[in-house]
Amino acid sequence: MAPGIPAALERPHFIGIGGAGMSGIAKILAQRGAKVAGSDARESATADALRGLGATVHIGHAAGHLADDATSVVVSSAIRADNPELVRAAELDIPVVHRSDALASLMDGLRAIAVAGTHGKTTTTSMLAVALSELALDPSYAIGGDLEGPGTNATHGGGDIFVAEADESDRSFQKYVPEVAIVLNVELDHHANYASMDEIYESFETFVGKVVPGGTLVIAADQPGAVELTRRVRGLPSLDVVTYGESEGADVRVHKVTPRGLTSEVTVVLNGKYLTFTVSVPGRHYAHNAVAALAAGVALGIPAHNLASAIGKYTGVKRRLQLKGEAAGVQVIDSYAHHPTEMTADLEAMRGAATDARLLVVFQPHLFSRTQELGTEMGQALALADASLVLDIYPAREDPVPGVTSELIIDAAKAAGAEVTAVHDKAAVPAAVAGMAKPGDLVLTMGAGDVTDLGPQILDHLSS
Repeated sequence: MAPGIPAALERPHFIGIGGAGMSGIAKILAQRGAKVAGSDARESATADALRGLGATVHIGHAAGHLADDATSVVVSSAIRADNPELVRAAELDIPVVHRSDALASLMDGLRAIAVAGTHGKTTTTSMLAVALSELALDPSYAIGGDLEGPGTNATHGGGDIFVAEADESDRSFQKYVPEVAIVLNVELDHHANYASMDEIYESFETFVGKVVPGGTLVIAADQPGAVELTRRVRGLPSLDVVTYGESEGADVRVHKVTPRGLTSEVTVVLNGKYLTFTVSVPGRHYAHNAVAALAAGVALGIPAHNLASAIGKYTGVKRRLQLKGEAAGVQVIDSYAHHPTEMTADLEAMRGAATDARLLVVFQPHLFSRTQELGTEMGQALALADASLVLDIYPAREDPVPGVTSELIIDAAKAAGAEVTAVHDKAAVPAAVAGMAKPGDLVLTMGAGDVTDLGPQILDHLSS
């Protein structure tokens, strides 16, 4: 039986309730019976879904949106101090609760699996949520993207397992106390919050140190940052460390990944036995995510063969190599990749699926700080495409940085031999892509911003 609602979250007000992380918590609270309210910058399908659960959702931010009887105001690290609803909360002495504290309180009393890593969290969390649901374990889950099947990023389940993404970007994952922690990879990202790899390692060490006594760390055996983290935490008392990957010494060894169009067949060696199952998305990195999910479920005591079959029921998550449609013989696929490692992995996966076809990419850089630090590597990744259009930087929560523009990426891409063109008017992209694409080509919209909106528009232009 799931625990009740913490007193501070009986009548919560979420600032930015439509965000991927915030909306998930709000949905679970609404399903548990809390009187949920909040505000967001614009209307969305997420806002409508929350209203369908009984939540009050205001569009725009204004002090009057905050009810006097709210028991808390829930914020993420993206909410600025001058937000009028946050200012009003201070005037009314309403407690302010960080998103991570709210999520941690929802996991209290449940067997939590927290999925961490610089990349792959959403996919791995989704695979677990789908597999556990398929096995009738009725898990609760909070994910950073909408599952293709249920069409939601969160639910309150009646079982005793809670699966959640553990976000390292602002160190908020240090609040969680999981029974099983997954670390997919450890790399330097979120440059506004971390100055060095040492700070990243320290943050992940703190996260791993919160695993309950007797709990399990599932961690990649192939990725250098994860290997170093494993070395650092091996001596922690009462922690079972399970490694996975292609390395010979991995506890759960990836024996073979066989591409099959836009899917893969994965064979692992677990406890000396071979196990083969299907993953519904292409690419080795997604196969490894599935193996991490398998290892985590086994750590909870679920039979491996049952899990493997259930993971095969996963049909994808929005924005993770999501097929948006096909027109004029051209497939349009959407990718959330915005870090060079993610970009390279998705482009390699698409290159494998494209075979003789051309791969055309529309890339939108995300954040000035990330572009400043990793723009060269982003450009080098784009050399894997046959041709790319690069949009202006999507600022999200950041103010512009003088001298930091998409030209940093474009120059690096050209130096790497890529065919790349700058497009400053996003509205011009659909027609430009339709003019470039030929039957059999794959078009990939890529980035964490609003580039995802272009997929349907490109399909419309291709159709006409």
